[in-house]
Amino acid sequence: MPLFGFIGRLVLEKGAEFLAGIIDTWLSHHRNANFIILGTGDKSIEHSLQSVAHKHASNVACMLAYNEAMSHKIYAGADFLLMPSRVEPCGLNQMFAMRYGTLPIVRSTGGLRDSVRDISEPGGVGIRFDHMSFDDMMHAVWRAFELYQHPDYKNKCVKEAMALDYSWDASAQKYKDIYQSMH
Repeated sequence: MPLFGFIGRLVLEKGAEFLAGIIDTWLSHHRNANFIILGTGDKSIEHSLQSVAHKHASNVACMLAYNEAMSHKIYAGADFLLMPSRVEPCGLNQMFAMRYGTLPIVRSTGGLRDSVRDISEPGGVGIRFDHMSFDDMMHAVWRAFELYQHPDYKNKCVKEAMALDYSWDASAQKYKDIYQSMH
C-alpha cells in the first residue's frame, strides 16, 4: 500500500484543514493506503487528525509534535508527501522529499509550482493540483494512487526526482549563465 505523509504546521496556510477529511473519505471507501502526519498547529485541526487516526488506527499514524529525526524517517519512508499549501513562497519540504525519493503532491502555488513538475509533463516528478478544494486534493491523491499501481513509471519518476539539483551551486550557475548571455 502507498504511504502518504504530511510534515509541517497544521494551519490553514498549509491546507491542513483538509487532511482529516481526505484521509477519512479515502479510507472509508478504499482502505488501501496508509497515512502519516507529523506536525503541530491549530487545535481543531489537531483534534480532527487525532479523531481520524483513532477511527482508522491500522492505516493512520498521527504525531502531534515537531520532531526533526522523525521528519527524516517520513521523507525516507513515504511514497508521497502531501503539501496542499495555500501559499508557499519557496518551500523546502518538497525538495527534501524528492531528494529522499518521495514524490510530492502539491498545490500549484509559488515555489511548489516552480519546483515540482507534474507527472503529466515531460520530466514530471510529482503531482500538482490547482484549486484549494477538497475535490482537487482528493483527485490528486487518486492520481498518486494510480501512479503507485505502475511501479516502473513511479520508479522512473523517483529516480528523476532524486537527481534534481536545488543546491546553491546549481542556482549560482544558472545566474552566471544568464549574466554571461547578456554580454
